[in-house]
Amino acid sequence: MKKSDSAYSFGWFDWVCLWYPPGWLILFNRHWQHYQSDPDGWNWLEYGLFLIPGGFYLALLIRWLRLGCRSPRSAITAPDPHYQQLFRQEILTPIAHHYFRAELHQLENLPDSAPAIVALNHAGMCFPWDFLCLGVLLNQKKGWFVEPVAHPIFFDHPWLVWWLPPGWAQVLGGVRAEKQSFEAAIQTCDRSTVLLYAPESWRGLAKGWRDRYQLATFDPSFIRLSVGAQVPILPVACLGSEYLHPWTLNSRRLARWLKMPLLPVSPLLLVFVLFPSMGVWAMRTRLRYFLQPIERPWINSLNSDKSSRSTTYQQAEQMRSQLEKELDRLRKDND
Repeated sequence: MKKSDSAYSFGWFDWVCLWYPPGWLILFNRHWQHYQSDPDGWNWLEYGLFLIPGGFYLALLIRWLRLGCRSPRSAITAPDPHYQQLFRQEILTPIAHHYFRAELHQLENLPDSAPAIVALNHAGMCFPWDFLCLGVLLNQKKGWFVEPVAHPIFFDHPWLVWWLPPGWAQVLGGVRAEKQSFEAAIQTCDRSTVLLYAPESWRGLAKGWRDRYQLATFDPSFIRLSVGAQVPILPVACLGSEYLHPWTLNSRRLARWLKMPLLPVSPLLLVFVLFPSMGVWAMRTRLRYFLQPIERPWINSLNSDKSSRSTTYQQAEQMRSQLEKELDRLRKDND
């Protein structure tokens, strides 16, 4: 928090950016530049080019030349709970409530205190808005510091530094979806922190539109870590995330060529080619989160076998099956 201590005001231009898809990237960067020094960041001329077809490429060229024909400088940053709270209140909350109409249901299952691992079915084939909106709701209800466990692409992919400020994911509390980082985050959880985790990992996103209601295999590592640290798991079933980017399939060949974990192909791809700043945008949908009863895997594990791979795999599969059945039930009840 270096550049300004005054609150960011969500003005008329921000509302225009919210309802005009190529403007979402402007919102993210403008908010960062309000509070942080960002000499390598985008400027107003380049923001204006975002809003016209193909203009992003010209803006990218101008910025590259302005920086002396180099990439934006990387930064070593640490989580900043204060900036996370400001970003949530001033940017994510208007998006979650006015655009995605996010709602929490079955609040009787919400634990009284943290820490906890919040395990969410992950869908959308796009920027993880199902994660971000749930983080907003949990913070509003409990005041928790939410740390999303995210793919390493959000931390160090060479393309991402051209979209978002260097260190953006770390400052907002992101945890790398890697064994060492996940374990460290579990060990440092306190009574005000929850980890937001997708047990399907990128397999959930990559399954595409046809299999959107079939949960992919759960990675059992979160069960093992829950047992080892005795941190409870709060399963959450999300309805609506499948419509964040509908009618998609995953092009594995293009994804490998672009060094991406997946590459969604849909009718929206042509629009994205014209407006690359839409990379953080998603279709308007209604995100409804149904909290499930809290799980304490260590209670059901035999002391002599509680860390075995077969046991944790069985527990993860049982949780996946229960969550998929709950999604099927919720879909039928809400049709």
